[in-house]
Amino acid sequence: MPGRVSQKTGSATDSMPSDLFSFIWLMGRRHQALIAGLSLVLFVIGAAPLELQRRIVNEATEQASYGSLLFLVSLYLAVAVLEGAVKFTLNLYRSWVGEKGTLWLRARVLHQAETPPSESMLEGVELSIVLAEAEPVGGFVGTSISEPLLQVGILVTVCSYLIYLQPLMMLAVAATFAPQIAFVPMMQAAINRRVEAKVAIMRDVSEGMVHAIEGGQGEDPQTSRIGAIFSANMEIYRYKYAMNFLMNLMAQLGYVGIFVLGGYYVVTGKTEIGTVVAFVSGLAKIVDPWGAIVDWYRDLRVTQVKFRLIRDAAKFDGAGNHEI
Repeated sequence: MPGRVSQKTGSATDSMPSDLFSFIWLMGRRHQALIAGLSLVLFVIGAAPLELQRRIVNEATEQASYGSLLFLVSLYLAVAVLEGAVKFTLNLYRSWVGEKGTLWLRARVLHQAETPPSESMLEGVELSIVLAEAEPVGGFVGTSISEPLLQVGILVTVCSYLIYLQPLMMLAVAATFAPQIAFVPMMQAAINRRVEAKVAIMRDVSEGMVHAIEGGQGEDPQTSRIGAIFSANMEIYRYKYAMNFLMNLMAQLGYVGIFVLGGYYVVTGKTEIGTVVAFVSGLAKIVDPWGAIVDWYRDLRVTQVKFRLIRDAAKFDGAGNHEI
């Protein structure tokens, strides 16, 4: 039946949670704990490839035995396979939890559609929620807790290791990321305002399509609306890609700092070439999780806006108490 979902997903008659994180907990605390455990495994082994790279380079440049070099390379390969396997499991598990969240939202909206017309949502809004709005909100459930835990853990692990190797070089790298703490939230707030406006217009388009089928509304308002959606999307793209440009520029400045300071330390005999190699690889391991944290923050803010709009459209309050 369209208004019900399996017992494992929770009843479609459960009340709509009052906020995004209540919805996340509704979809399963146990799953979030298991996903967090896999994330913990990943960031614990996060610095191991960097140390192995450093040792491999130093072994090669210092003309150590070929056998010890092969052992380090084999160990590096084993760590890479283990890391990849854990990532595969984590991503698959998070996707499953996210799809369960999407399923619950769609089933909830379809159940509401079965109530008398005076109590149900407008048909166009219902159509927009079921087909477009539920998926990004439900999909966020799988990454809501594990993603920041994983990425912050990787950042702490890698940064601690690099500080241990060469504190001043790490300080130069950290300085390139400081400006992002200021401009990312401001630009994301601008994106959120445009996302909220876009969702409202898309609901009007869906409602207008239903009315057009019934012989009510003409084409002119719809033309204006899809033009407004185009404008909103372009504004979102401008802010999004400007943010990406500034973040990439900051990352390149980090590499410049490594080459300048690392080159000086190698020339003056204050460090090994393997340390510079470890910093170059380490910066990549910093840039990726930092970018993932920013992406998660963007998704969080946008998803909060979308969830609030779905909740308000459904006109439900309270929190459910069933898990997957």
